Amino acid sequence: MTTTFVLVPGAGGDTLFWYRLVAELDDRGHAALPVELPVRDDSAGLDAYADAVVAAIGNRSPVVLVAQSMGGLTAPLVAERVPAQLLVLLNAMIPRPGETGGEWWTATGQGEAAAAYRRTLGLPAELDDDATYFHDVPADVAAVYMDQEFAQSGRPFEDPWPLDRWPDVATRVVAGREDRLFPLEFQRKLAAERLGLDVDEVPGGHCAALSHPVELADRLESYLGSR
Repeated sequence: MTTTFVLVPGAGGDTLFWYRLVAELDDRGHAALPVELPVRDDSAGLDAYADAVVAAIGNRSPVVLVAQSMGGLTAPLVAERVPAQLLVLLNAMIPRPGETGGEWWTATGQGEAAAAYRRTLGLPAELDDDATYFHDVPADVAAVYMDQEFAQSGRPFEDPWPLDRWPDVATRVVAGREDRLFPLEFQRKLAAERLGLDVDEVPGGHCAALSHPVELADRLESYLGSR
């Protein structure tokens, strides 16, 4: 039976983010399902985001949930509602019960960690979007992705994370070695403190699905059958 990789995006909620990884997984004979989220709807909170993913999955089984960045707030909610084989957090937010997405940034010390990492690279503490997200993405790929309107309602960041514990599903944490938004050591600390898990590294920055789809597909394939 073919496992479906359900690809839950971060802020912006679009399917285009995953297009290179989808092609790579397809070439390897896997099923990949990128999900579009209701990012323009100011009435849509985390429950609505989870509803969108569950609806997209339908009766597909088994599934591996892959959550990018902000998708880390949504995918665990989905894992409570569908029989997920695995939950993969890719450069993802890891929430605590009752914590809002808005609170997460300060509670985790993300800003300080990112600024400190950038200084080690000889970069300014604050970077523009291109230098933060697309520094390792091929120029032609970045141009395709950036040639669209970005939209993300702040509504989901207002919701306290509703679960009282992490879902009972095998979880892996994957981090890009060159992530300038969520630096590798920041992700290691977060995964250890909040989930008691180690981090598996892949090359690339925050948008590793765009910059290194082959290596990311290799990592995802290595998890098949893992519990």
